[in-house]
Amino acid sequence: MSSTESFVADRPFTVGTTLPGTRGRTGVISTPHGQIRTPAFIPVGTKATVKTVLPESVADLGAQAVLANAYHLYLQPGPEIIDQAGGLGKFMNWHGPTYTDSGGFQVMSLGAGFKKVIAMEVGNPDDTLTANGRERLSRVDDDGVTFKSHLDGSAHRFTPEVSMRIQHQLGADIIFAFDELTTLMNTRAYQENSLERTRLWAIRCLAEHNRLSAERAHRPQQALWGVVQGAQYEDLRRKASRDLVALSEADRAAGGKGFGGYGIGGALEKHNLGTIVGWVNDELPEDAPKHLLGISEPDDIFTAIENGVDTFDCVSPTRVARNGAIYSLDGRYNITNAKYRNDFRPLDPEIENYTSQYSRAYIHHLFKAKEGLAATLATLHNVSFIVQLVDRARQAIEDGNYVEYRDEFLRRYYASKKA
Repeated sequence: MSSTESFVADRPFTVGTTLPGTRGRTGVISTPHGQIRTPAFIPVGTKATVKTVLPESVADLGAQAVLANAYHLYLQPGPEIIDQAGGLGKFMNWHGPTYTDSGGFQVMSLGAGFKKVIAMEVGNPDDTLTANGRERLSRVDDDGVTFKSHLDGSAHRFTPEVSMRIQHQLGADIIFAFDELTTLMNTRAYQENSLERTRLWAIRCLAEHNRLSAERAHRPQQALWGVVQGAQYEDLRRKASRDLVALSEADRAAGGKGFGGYGIGGALEKHNLGTIVGWVNDELPEDAPKHLLGISEPDDIFTAIENGVDTFDCVSPTRVARNGAIYSLDGRYNITNAKYRNDFRPLDPEIENYTSQYSRAYIHHLFKAKEGLAATLATLHNVSFIVQLVDRARQAIEDGNYVEYRDEFLRRYYASKKA
């Protein structure tokens, strides 16, 4: 075993500088494919690609890792293909650390039609609800989930064991336990039942992860992270966190690998984001890394950092880029608006990245002409913007001027909304 592999196995996460008066901190996550300095934004490469851009370009922008989706890669091209290629990183020519989620989010959200989680608001509880009354594509039972492919309607089934096998074949450095995603529309009774279901699934995930890790010892060892659910309920969030820690400790005591970290998932009301993450981190070990699934708005990022989140991902920067929405220090704007037709400044004159050599006028033209390069340049800029935002927050924690950095950034970014 190399010294790097030994370090990864013995100390997968080290805490650096703490942020006074908060749960925030810097740190380093060690993986077989390199280190991640935290806090860090992890761009989403759903189908083994950050849409419209080269993997090398994403690395050049400063991204330290990427997250791909087990559900989508299971359907296409299939985990066997990626395993034969040597794992996700080799398949997509990405040389840094990789994450895969369990597939649970897509199975549930596509099944019920709900795609947006953090901004969902509590309504009248209804466990049978689907978005816009569409057909439900997934059915949950205590053993797993049966679902229809969104591609061709074919029938499939995920269980904790299946999710683990898929993620081991995909070969990401950090993988997540299979969990049931609930929405804020589910009843309290359903949330309670679901939480217990997810706990029992976590036990099965740990067992299968241990088995596969031994069976596939010739591959780089992967870290399994548990996922905390519980929606908007404090007692359920705290219980879920305590349960996962107990499972991890028991697994390690029995000779298993336990959880290498924890994901915070499920439906979150935006105004309760910090509170909910705080509940969870009160219960989770301080020396374990935490990942918040699915956030990227600047105010949410700062809230997450201050409440102890180490890494987070979101498709939003790339998704909105393909529609012409551009992040800037003075807020988000749409490059397709007519006023940018003869604006020859960069997308953001104060943000230095690959796209700085192109003008707003040129990128406006590309969108109007429906040229593919439009989405590429907008995506590169948006990913760079969020990566730099978080990198500077990390440096500000180290330098002791985080509060000043945060306040000035948010004041300027949201000034137009307050005007």
